[in-house]
Amino acid sequence: MKKIMLSGVKPTGRPHIGNYFGAFKQFVDLQDEYESYIFIADYHALTTLQDAEELAENSFNIALDYLAVGLDPNKTTLFKQSEVPEVCELAWIFNCITTVPYLERAHAFKDAIAKGKEVSVGTFDYPMLMAADILIQDSDVVPVGADQKQHVEYARDTAEKFNRVFDKTKVGDFSQTFKLPTALILENVKTVPGIDGQKMSKSYGNVIPLFIGDEEIRRLVMSIITDSGSGLPKNVYTIHELFRDKKSLDALYEEKRGKYQHLKEALIADLSVFMAPLRAKREALAKDKNTVREILKAGGARARARAAQKMELVRKKIGVAN
Repeated sequence: MKKIMLSGVKPTGRPHIGNYFGAFKQFVDLQDEYESYIFIADYHALTTLQDAEELAENSFNIALDYLAVGLDPNKTTLFKQSEVPEVCELAWIFNCITTVPYLERAHAFKDAIAKGKEVSVGTFDYPMLMAADILIQDSDVVPVGADQKQHVEYARDTAEKFNRVFDKTKVGDFSQTFKLPTALILENVKTVPGIDGQKMSKSYGNVIPLFIGDEEIRRLVMSIITDSGSGLPKNVYTIHELFRDKKSLDALYEEKRGKYQHLKEALIADLSVFMAPLRAKREALAKDKNTVREILKAGGARARARAAQKMELVRKKIGVAN
């Protein structure tokens, strides 16, 4: 029996090539090895996006994106988080065994406070909803970058505490309600630089979006910031190495040393070759929206069935079952 893998993404905007190489590609590569559950985190998105039309549109678009890059609905359960409302019930139960100081350790909360931002209850309580997402599906592994490991640690701690508090119903009767998930650290995942040399991020406004056309590719590549002294445009090279093997890339950059225009033109050509089939597949899917909706509906039904079964057990353990 395959282990269960779960991950999610917030539908807060267009994905970029950093998202592809940092997450999407790994999900596609792993879907043969695991029983995969990938969800569109529309409830999580409410912490930052509070426009109904935009949220609905983004949620549908991220489904198109996942399918276009190669997620197979016959191998991966793709669903919207809101199709499994049981996660909100479970998050409340977890809240009741979780302390405020424990949640104050969360990186996202501490970062927001350090920047002087006003923090919503949703942002503060984000780790408990995430723990519910993970634990309600009996997830074995959660693929994350090294800097996101804390998400899984919160889920493990919460599972351990629930099991300790509620599972010992009588002397000699001890069974664990929740598995302890493991972080699947995605090795060899490069930090993709943006066009300004910083880490590629929507918040920095420095991204190269997926699925864009040749004109936008050219405009963005030509705007990549380069140094003027080494003869090797580091930011161009670091992006370019995602699309070529090192041997041929090094030969090209040695041949064209100092010729930044030529090297950018080469990156434009390789990006265009990479984008074209992804863009074509996404455009085809966008013309068949009913099929995409059916994929999400079927995925939601499968995910909710698993969640409902888990919640029957949870309700019995805490004493609220009918």
